[in-house]
Amino acid sequence: MKKLLVVLYILVSVALGATFLYSAYSKTLPIQAFEFNIVDSVHLPWMLASFLARFFVGLEAALGVLMIIHFYGNRKWVLKIALALLAVFSIYLVYLWATQGNNVNCGCFGDQVLMSPSASLIKNLIMIGLLVVLIRFHKGISFQWSWLLEPLLFIGIIAGAFIYQPMVFEKQTWLGKDSYKLDLAPLYQPGGKDIPAIDLDHGKHIICFFSLGCPHCRKAALKIHIMKEQNPNLPFYMVLVGADKNFKAFFDETRATNIPYTRLEEEPFKRIVQKVENGQVIIAIPQIDWVNNGVVEAQASYITLDKGEIEKWLAK
Repeated sequence: MKKLLVVLYILVSVALGATFLYSAYSKTLPIQAFEFNIVDSVHLPWMLASFLARFFVGLEAALGVLMIIHFYGNRKWVLKIALALLAVFSIYLVYLWATQGNNVNCGCFGDQVLMSPSASLIKNLIMIGLLVVLIRFHKGISFQWSWLLEPLLFIGIIAGAFIYQPMVFEKQTWLGKDSYKLDLAPLYQPGGKDIPAIDLDHGKHIICFFSLGCPHCRKAALKIHIMKEQNPNLPFYMVLVGADKNFKAFFDETRATNIPYTRLEEEPFKRIVQKVENGQVIIAIPQIDWVNNGVVEAQASYITLDKGEIEKWLAK
């Protein structure tokens, strides 16, 4: 019976470690989605959220690896940190449930496994119970130099998260002499869908060209939605293309109903966004243009788009 219990404890430790490890990995697909969740839910600055996203990914990965190989540390500090982390995540889940309801993805497994706050709370409670059992009854592995190897592995894996997913310090690309006039005439064609209520050829606007089915476009739309909530004066405008079947899913995922938009057919959309480089026509989306009186002065990706930089540009 005793040997059977030992085998059971080993399996539990491996299962818990694998869960932590998968949780860390899934948050990197892409890690920007995890950053957005932190900013949207806890309202932290973008750069701090970027750091914390990588730190928590590294922390979960480190705990997962150490539990799989049964390195629990002196007084089982690995298991106790895992217990504390689950407690913190559970408090966050209660807050998320109270503020946004139970019909949202908590982000515990990124976008790979969609879980509601209530389902994730149940998962956390089960994991907490199993961790308590391991702390109480399972010794793990220790040897002469394990006291040194364990913290080195722990710190090394956390640091590895910042190497695997480097923080981005780049900003938007200023076009300078390559600035060009954006042809927005297709948006104002008589009979078109959702003709803009504002004149995008005058003043400063951040015009975002998105495809409804493009996952990167959806991440970009989610990001500008969060920025718009933080500063309603940001002049975002979306130009959308894509099948009707993707329309509802696009807004369900991005919640970008606070951003005005126009829908275009594929051909006029391509005419606006296409570029000719070395004799070849190139179409790359998402395309996020910083437009000043109809002229594209800068472009950004959804990763490099920065609210503070936009506010500085608007103040010029």
